[in-house]
Amino acid sequence: MGRVTERRRVIRVRNGVAGVRPDTLVAEEPLEIRLNGKPLAITMRTPGDDFALAVGFLVSEGVLGSASDVRAVTYCEGAAEDGSNTYNVVNVQLAPGVAVPDITLERNVYTTSSCGLCGKASLDAVRTATRFPLREHGAADGVRIPARLLGELPDRLRAAQKVFDRTGGLHAAGLFSPEGRLLDVREDVGRHNAVDKIVGRAFQAGLLPLADAVLLVSSRASFELAQKAVMAGVPVLAAVSAPSSLAVDLALESGLTLVGFLRGPDMNIYAGEERITW
Repeated sequence: MGRVTERRRVIRVRNGVAGVRPDTLVAEEPLEIRLNGKPLAITMRTPGDDFALAVGFLVSEGVLGSASDVRAVTYCEGAAEDGSNTYNVVNVQLAPGVAVPDITLERNVYTTSSCGLCGKASLDAVRTATRFPLREHGAADGVRIPARLLGELPDRLRAAQKVFDRTGGLHAAGLFSPEGRLLDVREDVGRHNAVDKIVGRAFQAGLLPLADAVLLVSSRASFELAQKAVMAGVPVLAAVSAPSSLAVDLALESGLTLVGFLRGPDMNIYAGEERITW
């Protein structure tokens, strides 16, 4: 399996003085996700938690709802021309009796580390009905988080980013309890991959829906990240940067609490303000 980081030669210039030294970079390799042996998607990711990434992706696509839907998750042997295992191809085998949804639709989904899923035919194609619907418009569902505590979460997430400290080149997703306890953190070169790994690990542990959790991302909140939160039943999504207009629309429609520009005591609340207390 590929490494999370790699070393490369770099010419480092400081105060006009140049010197040669090794630098630690985040690794980026392709991962092909197959469903019942058939190619479904390719993503550029940081190696690690590949099985969680694959099943998390399938949760966000509406394919999986519970751990019992999966028979096995394996690396595909013989993926390379010489028959060796590249550890860059993962197959998710559905359990007997689990229907294979028509999710190919003549689209070979290609995912990049920067933009997430590409090639969606239309907005309707990504508005997949979640198996874990949120209460509409932040109705009372037991999830409340103080604004002061919410503002502390970015620092807690940053403190848990071990690979970022060495590379400076990773996104992170953190799962927190409403009391601010860090439940899980994943890093990846792609922000959507980091979220898929979080969701996939929860799926594997039988913890979906994540109805009592806050998801924090160290990036902007795109429509895709909002969709992944909704598909996993996460009631609160917070980002340190801006949301997109479609992410806000989805949050308003689905009952997701969406917070952007979360930086200490400052934040913008775009939807679901009922879950944030003062």
